[in-house]
Amino acid sequence: MTKYDYDLFVIGGGSGGVRAGRIAAGYGAKVALAEERYLGGTCVNVGCVPKKLLVYASHFHEHFEDAAGFGWALGEQRFDWAALIANKNKEIARLNGIYRKLLEDAGVKIFTARAQLLDAHTVEAAGRWVSAETILLAIGGWPTMPSIPGVEHAISSNEAFFLTSLPARVAIVGGGYIACEFAGIFNGLGSRVTQLYRGPLFLRGFDRDVRAHLADEVRKKNIDLRFNVEISRIEKIGSALHATLASGDAIEVDCVMFATGRAPHTSGVGLDKAGVELDDHGAVVVDDYSRTSAANIYAVGDVTNRINLTPVAIAEGHAFADTVFGKAPTKPDHANVPHAVFSQPELAVVGLSEETARERLRAVRIFRTSFRPLKHTLSGRNERAMMKLVVDGETDRVVGVHMVGEGASEIVQGLAVAVKAGATKRDFDRTLGIHPTSAEEFVTMRKAVQEPEQKAAE
Repeated sequence: MTKYDYDLFVIGGGSGGVRAGRIAAGYGAKVALAEERYLGGTCVNVGCVPKKLLVYASHFHEHFEDAAGFGWALGEQRFDWAALIANKNKEIARLNGIYRKLLEDAGVKIFTARAQLLDAHTVEAAGRWVSAETILLAIGGWPTMPSIPGVEHAISSNEAFFLTSLPARVAIVGGGYIACEFAGIFNGLGSRVTQLYRGPLFLRGFDRDVRAHLADEVRKKNIDLRFNVEISRIEKIGSALHATLASGDAIEVDCVMFATGRAPHTSGVGLDKAGVELDDHGAVVVDDYSRTSAANIYAVGDVTNRINLTPVAIAEGHAFADTVFGKAPTKPDHANVPHAVFSQPELAVVGLSEETARERLRAVRIFRTSFRPLKHTLSGRNERAMMKLVVDGETDRVVGVHMVGEGASEIVQGLAVAVKAGATKRDFDRTLGIHPTSAEEFVTMRKAVQEPEQKAAE
């Protein structure tokens, strides 16, 4: 008989923690899980799920406009923010219940409380001290806010999901996927949007062609997109917010939202008492099997700051349970993880950017196309899609797939299977397209783009 109260205690009820707890319980482990806020974590409650629902809502104004070109005559449209948020909240509550039932059906004890480590085997939760042979940290991340005067007048993405009314004028600060997505959401729902980013081009880390193409398309939608700019202070004047930029210029808005990063949510958990090492960014340091510097403590998901995506956290949680309780050592696979930005138009990618490929490979071939989708020949909308393949010039393997355009995430998800399986450009070329679709462009690109001058000279 174990000398501990539980075989596994999971701190954090997000996607990674819930998956780990369920799988471990399925292997026969006695499991407890503590979550202080809401089951499902960031993704279900203030992340990808409610965000995607708001994205859907924000597309309708363009759908209504596009309908005229196809012979539809529509009456006056009216948008009700309160109704959208109420319906969103109802769906999130339903998902919370599903997560709870999954845990309860697996026999997991749930503590609705904040948990803290007292030592490597002892956890305090809901006023109780409990012991566990193994502890899993799945405590996620949290939005960061800058230290500028007046920042208390601003919101993060967390609060954006619960605004009581739709702001008429919004300044969104940031150049990552959250900032780009909310710029599209607010713009599509009728707000006047200014997006500010301190660097020369947003979405750092993505392929440069993709970033530049998306910037052009975003501006077509009348979003005031500004680069190389920062807010230095915010003042509330009457009912408006006066945001002063580092340049000395100012903008007046009704809402300032910072989407300038998320940090691992490690403070106040007692990690120092358990000997858990953190890196310079506050993330939990783990090995290939998600084990921390404390032999019996593991960590998965955003708190480790590896690849901060829900499917990755789920895969890491499952691999952890297989390793520790299934006696089948399993490393989570972080190669060729597909991901999307639900900007407008949306962006999706799997594999390497052109820049990374040129750093890693001796020869690279690039195939790229940009075109006006068939739908917009009648809608009249001046929107262009862009697709790109990055190919290893020595092996002919397709090592990167990139798309900006309607349906990008759905299309690239399928192509991720091909990239994961090691498909070559010849395999793409031998595949017939479905006509007429945008997706068929991925199997009809035949001519590589001209090499950059610096490469051609080598």
